[in-house]
Amino acid sequence: MQHFFSNLTMKVYTLQKFKVFALVSFVLFSLHNGYTQNENFWSNVRFGGNLGIGFSNDTFNAIVAPAAVYEFNPWFSAGVGLSFGYSSFDNDDFNEQIKSTNYGGSIIGLFNPLPEFQLSAEFEQMGVNARIETPTQTFTDNYWYPALFVGAGYRTGYVSFGVRYDLLYDDQKSIYGSAYAPFVRVFF
Repeated sequence: MQHFFSNLTMKVYTLQKFKVFALVSFVLFSLHNGYTQNENFWSNVRFGGNLGIGFSNDTFNAIVAPAAVYEFNPWFSAGVGLSFGYSSFDNDDFNEQIKSTNYGGSIIGLFNPLPEFQLSAEFEQMGVNARIETPTQTFTDNYWYPALFVGAGYRTGYVSFGVRYDLLYDDQKSIYGSAYAPFVRVFF
């Protein structure tokens, strides 16, 4: 019976990977078609994203999240992003080590009612592979986690920073420690 569930899990996991690949391929194909139809398309595309690293006594976190947005006008931009992250945590109280990798993509919308003020909405779908190791056992958990962020920030030049809130936050499944998360975005 356990073999049946592991095969079923593998099939679902493969299907989810295929869906992410299909979405990314569709977006890239659409961008390519836009370029061939209008050579000014790329002059309105901004590339950027964010990099992050954090650590403390027993914790390490890193994230790489490239993104591209299309500026429709001075007030509104929309685009896509990819994300990869890694976390490790040593819990000395329970003698366990927790490691997690996550990967996925997002759809981003940015609204600038004033040049210095930015509102954002972002739907993010992340695959999470978590592993907990104790001296006697190893537990793994693989799942997909959606997040719907709304945020507000201050923008100066190519950089914006502020706070975003996950409307779908689930403290049992989220890869984030809180529904609120600070952000720093850079688009050139």
